[in-house]
Amino acid sequence: MSHCLLGIDAGNTMIKAVLFDTSGQVLSVAGCAGETHQPQPGYAERPVTDVWHGVQRAVRDCLAQAGDAARRVIAVGAAGHGNGLYALDKQQQPLLGIQSIDMRAAGLVSELEQQGNAALIWQRALQKPWPAATPVLLRWLKQYDPACYARIGHVLCAKDVINHFLCGAVSADYSDAAGAGLIDYAQRGYSASLMALYGVEEALALLPPLNESCAVTGRVTPQAARLTGLPVGIPVVAGIFDVVASAVGSGVVSCGEASIVAGTWSINQVVVEKPEYRRPVFMNSIIERDRYMAIEASATSAANLDWFVREFDDGRGGQGAVRSSDLVAQVRPDMQLPLYHPYLYSGRKAGPARAGFYGLGGWHTRADMLFALFEGVTFAHRAHIDRLHAAGIAFSQATLSGGAARSAVWPQMFADVLGIPIRVATCMETGALGAAICAGVGVGLWPNLTAGVTQAVQLNPGVLLPDEARHTFHSKRYQMFKKLELAMDDLWHEVTSDV
Repeated sequence: MSHCLLGIDAGNTMIKAVLFDTSGQVLSVAGCAGETHQPQPGYAERPVTDVWHGVQRAVRDCLAQAGDAARRVIAVGAAGHGNGLYALDKQQQPLLGIQSIDMRAAGLVSELEQQGNAALIWQRALQKPWPAATPVLLRWLKQYDPACYARIGHVLCAKDVINHFLCGAVSADYSDAAGAGLIDYAQRGYSASLMALYGVEEALALLPPLNESCAVTGRVTPQAARLTGLPVGIPVVAGIFDVVASAVGSGVVSCGEASIVAGTWSINQVVVEKPEYRRPVFMNSIIERDRYMAIEASATSAANLDWFVREFDDGRGGQGAVRSSDLVAQVRPDMQLPLYHPYLYSGRKAGPARAGFYGLGGWHTRADMLFALFEGVTFAHRAHIDRLHAAGIAFSQATLSGGAARSAVWPQMFADVLGIPIRVATCMETGALGAAICAGVGVGLWPNLTAGVTQAVQLNPGVLLPDEARHTFHSKRYQMFKKLELAMDDLWHEVTSDV
């Protein structure tokens, strides 16, 4: 009987459990949607207990669907959204959960920049401070909610909450800690001097032990087994930052390979041998001991389509996203088509930004607006990729995953806009697959991630090549897109000002 691996992927809105065989085939999948609590404007919270409940339900339903295969699970790996702040109290009981889309600490980022600490943090952590970065949120709690700050016993990331639920471990892995700006690269670990730059040196004692992503940190407890249906005692690995997990689940693990994830976030990442760049990138992470991930990202991707379909559905319900691709396919290239800034949830850069359609005329249709939305999202990816190139990071093609990869037309638009060949991952659950591959390495199925990817990751046959004429067309519109962004900057600041 063949072995099975369970991958759990916890995003900001959905927790998914996916059962794979060792060839990477999906045997069953189940999810549990979560609710983001917004007690004040700019806040985004999810209690630790909600994460536990989501994992319990998703895993139980996934295993129930799997039938006999559920008894062949030999290991569990989890991926989760990076940054944010999930905390247990000193008795390891749930205290608070802040998601990575929280903006309460935006003012502190400005303070760190004005003090010169942001530049010093980059030198040590290869990470720019931003509002939802874990240590920035710690500083915010210390400054604005000292009573809560004093109760913190353990600082976790989203997937660490899952591991604690499954096996009782209080642990972290290098990929998540690096992405959160907690790793001092001179030491490849935590440091008091780095935490002092954030203004929370005493919080060093609250950070959990670091492990490689594939290291076994515990085993499923009897209580977790009873709640989820998992076999008692099977190994649980430390897990992995979901951004890096999606790259692994797309087969991107070797130096010079690029992964584009078009989901809620625009993720654009390249595997590098050494984290040495001509200019700062948004984020750096760690895959294995000898490889790193240079990352440019913002919340500017395919979630824009989810919003459009939800708010302007034409009566076709759940077929809205599919119909959107069909409509976009019918639009002929024309410089008079509207443009779209995909900044519903975030700008690409520090500072405020807002979404918007530009150049609409009475003759434009729903299809024209959707074309602009698809193109605008892809332009945001291109802007991030331009920054990776400017940092001296070279790559000649990329593998696409996430919601946009499921579209009949969007992957080709990525090739045309970026001007590079695009491959598409076969598995739609690349984050969970990356976590499952980590679990397989942890229990000795494969010696390392490269071997696991070779056996468990499949890509769609063929490569999407850029169309030269379309690339020229989109490049002209990309320049208009960027000019509009510059023109809107002062207005965005004025609109979002408290004054």
